[in-house]
Amino acid sequence: MQFKDYYEILGVKEDADLKEIKKAYRKIALKLHPDVNPDEGASEKFKELAEAYEVLKDPSRRAEYDELRKYGGSHADGFDAPPGWQAKSGAYSGNAEHREFSDFFNSVFGHGGFSGQGRHNQSNDDFAMKGQDAEIEVPVFLEDTLNENEKTIEYAIPYIENGQIRHKNRRLKVKIPAGVANGERIRLKGQAGQGYGDGPNGDLYLHIRLVPHPLFDVQGHNLVLTVPIAPWEAVLGAIVVVPTLHGKVKLTINPNSQNGQKLRIKGKGLTSKKMQGDLIAELKVVMPEESNESSQALWQKLAQTETFDARAQWGNSK
Repeated sequence: MQFKDYYEILGVKEDADLKEIKKAYRKIALKLHPDVNPDEGASEKFKELAEAYEVLKDPSRRAEYDELRKYGGSHADGFDAPPGWQAKSGAYSGNAEHREFSDFFNSVFGHGGFSGQGRHNQSNDDFAMKGQDAEIEVPVFLEDTLNENEKTIEYAIPYIENGQIRHKNRRLKVKIPAGVANGERIRLKGQAGQGYGDGPNGDLYLHIRLVPHPLFDVQGHNLVLTVPIAPWEAVLGAIVVVPTLHGKVKLTINPNSQNGQKLRIKGKGLTSKKMQGDLIAELKVVMPEESNESSQALWQKLAQTETFDARAQWGNSK
């Protein structure tokens, strides 16, 4: 009968603690479990792995195994339990389904161990693998960020079949909370790939993408709006009506306003869970595309009487 080096099977040191043993077991189990790995021989290796874990996770059984390992672990010509050996922990009588352990295990820890055929499942704290996560992009209009919205989304759920990742389509109604930001990820727990064993289902992540708006640019929680104004509105001042996500508002243009000047409209930006952004109105002086003789005469008179020099900062520009 061949001696089983459970530490070598799990790839851990003799002084490994329970946390290291569990971590090593689950890491290897993810590669060998029959639900994941259809390769020939993977099932037998998985049974061997499960046997090693079954012994080393139990303090009493592990201590007994360590004694045997000192006695017969180096016997290359086979192993037999010491005369009169009897496991102090008693015969093994676990309740995992459909698992066969080796003759070595049965001769040391029990009589007959587990028997069964077909798939080798694990229960309790044994094999567990979380299902595959999924992530999809969800476009959201700026107007829709002001209130909670319900959307119907379609996405593909990843799952493993015969060792291959496949996908199946699913439709789901989801609620998009008010105040979502561009690039924000919303986690929907358990809405993706099915878990294996005691593992939970994977999670669905909604990746929020704010759809570009024809009028507003986004800067953090603030919105930026370019406000075209006529030259005389910039000089004389004016009250203009500007659009916001919350409806139209009146904006006061002070006399002698400059091109590119920015005016802040409080509370008319994007809403978040913690704050309310503002609307930044950036003035843009727009010249008429055409002018008649009367307007040309007025511009000519202004040019003759006005002493303003637009290039004064250059020094002597005249």
